[in-house]
Amino acid sequence: MAIHLDTFFLESDPDATLQHRIKRAVVEGILSGRYRSGERMPSSRTLAKHLGISRITVTIAYTDLVADDYLVARGRSGYFVSETAPSSPNFEFLQEESDTGFDWARILNHRPPSAKTITRPDDWQSYPYPFIYGQSDQSLFDHQNWRLCALQALGQRDFAALTLDQYERDDPKLVEYIQRNITTRRGIRARPENILVTMGAQNALWLTAQLLLTQRRIAVIENPGYRGFREILGETRCHVVEVDVDEHGLPPASLPEQLDVVFTTPSHHSPTNATMPLGRRKELLRLAGEKGFVIIEDDYEFELAFKRSPSPTLKSLDEAGCVVYVGSFSKSLFPGLRLGFMVAPSALIEQARALRSTIMRHPPWQIQRNAANFLSLGHYNAQINRMRKAYHRRRQVMEAAIEEFGLTYAMPAASGGSCFWMKAPEGVDTEDLALALRARGVVLEPGKSFYAPGHGPNNRYRLAYSSISSSKIERGIELIAEEIDKLD
Repeated sequence: MAIHLDTFFLESDPDATLQHRIKRAVVEGILSGRYRSGERMPSSRTLAKHLGISRITVTIAYTDLVADDYLVARGRSGYFVSETAPSSPNFEFLQEESDTGFDWARILNHRPPSAKTITRPDDWQSYPYPFIYGQSDQSLFDHQNWRLCALQALGQRDFAALTLDQYERDDPKLVEYIQRNITTRRGIRARPENILVTMGAQNALWLTAQLLLTQRRIAVIENPGYRGFREILGETRCHVVEVDVDEHGLPPASLPEQLDVVFTTPSHHSPTNATMPLGRRKELLRLAGEKGFVIIEDDYEFELAFKRSPSPTLKSLDEAGCVVYVGSFSKSLFPGLRLGFMVAPSALIEQARALRSTIMRHPPWQIQRNAANFLSLGHYNAQINRMRKAYHRRRQVMEAAIEEFGLTYAMPAASGGSCFWMKAPEGVDTEDLALALRARGVVLEPGKSFYAPGHGPNNRYRLAYSSISSSKIERGIELIAEEIDKLD
């Protein structure tokens, strides 16, 4: 029996090629049972005419389906659904999953605090003026070489390592690159046993918090600060002290007498972008050695310094061995990569590796090897240079627009990073401002969620330029200024 043409249609999917969409339609038809073993497919010419596409496109899709044993080719007779094609299990659904009935609230031992999300639409990329932080600009990324590195990782030489169970081990090629290039660039001397690859910086911060904090211990975080710190510490149930930052970041003189761990972003404070000066860094390290507390240094965006060389890391100045250094490739490559690392004394790395092993063994080796190839072949450094030049241009355009349209900095413009920390007039709530601006195609990030609940002003906001082209910045800033005047 031949399968009728009317059963074939292609769903709209801008991210998939025509070949992939044809293959997906056939596979779904077979797995759902609509197309049965032995049934004849429409000829490539007939299906191409029906769908209004090229015949060669259908032929290539059919050939791929034959290779995967969904179809078989029988000479002049055409293509048929394979007798041994994969199929979905055939059983009756006894009960549909339901959120009602069993009292899960009673039995759950611990529920993590709900994360405060920044007010922004899910489809922010469709807006013409997205001043969104932490997202990558696809036009700046080297897709071609990333793809070639992926193909290399899947080649015969590396594929055996990718398919084995590596237990808790990391890709030695990636670890070596981090050791010899990333850490040395930040003045850190580390051995392989001092490095652990993580699923982004957030995973590294969670591991350290789980190992170092208990209900009886005290952790210090910055206010305002990286929201992830607050969410992570909520899991440990430790005592949290929030210390207000100034134009130079975290002030050591404001630390409490009793504390166990300090979480800080000294190179580019999150979200104000302030840089901690050398004297303050040395004082923080002196206090850590004197009082015996640990410093968790989140060194994101160190590559993006424009006006001067990056400041030395706390880890590079650490003589007592009390600093845990956390790095990430999310800002320099792309956030969806979810790849980071931590550098610490081997005693902590050993325990962090064991803890990581209990929940996910290790980050996927294919991703690690792909990144290792990209880094080791020089593409990473080229990527950083490309981003630095583009961001520098955007920063200059934004600074000029901010001055022209009279917006106000909440903190002095720093020497690097990819954003500005701004303030609206006292009577303007930036969450209302953000919602009003959406109708005009502008997306910005209100600042309230960066503060401790109830302990921060409502008129702060962050303007980032990693996701917006230089040509759009001036008009976007003008729209923000117009809306602020309406709300003031």
